Amino acid sequence: MNLASVLIVGGGIGGLTAAIALRRKGYPVEIAERDPKWSVYGVGIIQQMNVVRAMGELGVLDAYLSKASGFDTTTVFVGPQGVQQAKFDTPRLAGEQYPSNAGIRRRDLQQVLGDEAKRLGAKVRLGLTISDFSEDESGVDVNFSDGTQGRYDVVIGADGVFSQMRQTIFPDAASPRYTGQWVWRYNLPRPKDLEGIQIFAGPCNAGLVPMTDELMYMFVVSEEPEGMMLDVQGSAAAMRERAKLAAPQLTDLVAQITDDQEVVARPMEVILLQNQPWHKGRVVLIGDAVHASTPHLAQGAGMAIEDAMVLAEELEKADEVSAAFEAFQRRRTERVEYIAKNSIRIGDMQMGKIPPFDPGQLTGESIALMCQPI
Repeated sequence: MNLASVLIVGGGIGGLTAAIALRRKGYPVEIAERDPKWSVYGVGIIQQMNVVRAMGELGVLDAYLSKASGFDTTTVFVGPQGVQQAKFDTPRLAGEQYPSNAGIRRRDLQQVLGDEAKRLGAKVRLGLTISDFSEDESGVDVNFSDGTQGRYDVVIGADGVFSQMRQTIFPDAASPRYTGQWVWRYNLPRPKDLEGIQIFAGPCNAGLVPMTDELMYMFVVSEEPEGMMLDVQGSAAAMRERAKLAAPQLTDLVAQITDDQEVVARPMEVILLQNQPWHKGRVVLIGDAVHASTPHLAQGAGMAIEDAMVLAEELEKADEVSAAFEAFQRRRTERVEYIAKNSIRIGDMQMGKIPPFDPGQLTGESIALMCQPI
């Protein structure tokens, strides 16, 4: 398909991946990002084998790994005493010379993707939102918050779980909901013997994720009342309190959580658009705007990255925008619904909302699915 102009709303992981994938196919791309500082929320992020594969297909794998910590091994500990239950390696989908998985600081991931998008010629406009838009059979006319206008063949909404674009094109769609859990993260020095990700399941659900040779982050999952507010002052003590029942292997690390400014905590809020289109006219939604999940399967960013790549492929193959959007949704529905629904299931089991099941078996199924082509 010939496209003279593509607007991407949102300069996060999904939006930047879409920009790279589309620019590599020769499409003119403009990104509108509401944050004038283009800041990054969060500490670090787990990237599984399908994301490492995707980084290779995008042509940024070496730059990505230069800022990440690659690993193959996952170790699972269970119960109050942190007894090792499983230790396994996952496949190297990007090639045997590359690691299976990676941990990376979110700001480093954004820098890698942002630098590549700009190098390829994507235009990034910061501090900008869409005031309104209208469309006809041949394009979308957009009015921006700075008073400028533009006309685009396609508009991609990659603006997150509280997507303005979703609310605009689907005002009656379900709103994001709070699951009942928070996730807390904190950067710590990486022990020399941490060879990969470590997961602790028990009275305190937590984990350790390497990000560089010197740095890792700890995450802790907690159940919290809806509407809870967290002040910066006292947040380190609050995180330590949530981790007081952590396995013994974590005790000394929990004691190092002392800097209120370094605690990153947020409620888990999810949305999944089911049994309805992800597009309307020439506007399509990707990533968290359509299927925001909890971090229990560590695939939220991965699903957004894959969405962007599949959408670019379908736009290139199709003759009509509507055909491209429909093919994109068909290819993505089963995969993203599996991640979204089963991530929530793990959290619901942790909170006692559903009967216990084997999360190890579910993780194995998830890994097998993620190894399949997108």
